[in-house]
Amino acid sequence: MTSREKVRKIFDFAADAVPAFWTGNPHHGTYAMYRKELGLDTNEQLFEHLRDDCRWIVPWNAYKHPEGKPMFDFHGGRPPKSLGDPGLLGAATTIADVEAIPWPDAKYLDFTDTIAAIREHQHHAVFTGMWCSFFHELHFYFGMENYFVKMYTDPAVVEAATEKVVNFYLAGTEKLFQEMGDLADIFFFGNDFGSQLDMLCGPAEFKQFVLPGFKQLIDLAHKYDKKALLHSCGAIGKVIPMLIDAGMDGLHPLQAKAVGMDAATLAREYKGKIVFMGGVDTQHLLIHATPAEIKDEVRRLKEILGPHVIVSPSHEAILPNVPLANVIAMAEAARE
Repeated sequence: MTSREKVRKIFDFAADAVPAFWTGNPHHGTYAMYRKELGLDTNEQLFEHLRDDCRWIVPWNAYKHPEGKPMFDFHGGRPPKSLGDPGLLGAATTIADVEAIPWPDAKYLDFTDTIAAIREHQHHAVFTGMWCSFFHELHFYFGMENYFVKMYTDPAVVEAATEKVVNFYLAGTEKLFQEMGDLADIFFFGNDFGSQLDMLCGPAEFKQFVLPGFKQLIDLAHKYDKKALLHSCGAIGKVIPMLIDAGMDGLHPLQAKAVGMDAATLAREYKGKIVFMGGVDTQHLLIHATPAEIKDEVRRLKEILGPHVIVSPSHEAILPNVPLANVIAMAEAARE
């Protein structure tokens, strides 16, 4: 059975499914450190060494505007000062204000390189699709705090701007799916809407302003026989039932130390309803534990969350403070 077949069985909740493993996407400094320690030349060689079942192939550089314009110009060509720095929609109070600023056009997306990379990994489970981080794009357009305030003061403006960004991602991702056909099975997209303790906005606001976009992306995935896998860091337990009801197939990264995101709680509430990917704590465990302790924790997670689980770090960007020996231990225990 190939890795691709293994992961598809997990997402299909097949009775004979077994857990899979994803290393994540380590920080560039971590990649360099691990390659040097193992005497490897490429990141792909590292994944092969770890016998990673998955590959994440995202069209980060697919936007090819003939005049070199960026996909999103949040601040009119100037760099933001902070997440709270209002962008082009900071003072918007009408839908006309939303219509007046430049928006990206999916016709400028070129997925040639993305599809070529996916073709090289037909025996792996490929996670792909546009990242579709509309929640974050709106932070930049409005300014983070201002965005949340406008959910109350100017909801129609927030909805109109959300529609602009979501429609672009829908058009772009559908274009990718049409061009790549059945080369990949998993649509992976991300929006961080949780903190260590709670949601960044309330469940009611999430349901009104964020969930409809997710529902459209999920439906698009299912239209093309893809499974929808959502990334969000933080304590997002309050809205997991909404995500399941919307048809979400999988959840990543299960930030183990965030409130309500421990394996026991997730399994008790949602096992059999959604695929779990992640859960191996990167805030303390992978940094400070011994390889033996790592293996014990992975075995515990597989017992609690499995078999429909992809063992992976609780944040994909493994930092250089995580010893290689602990990543190897995680991979070995995942394969047992």
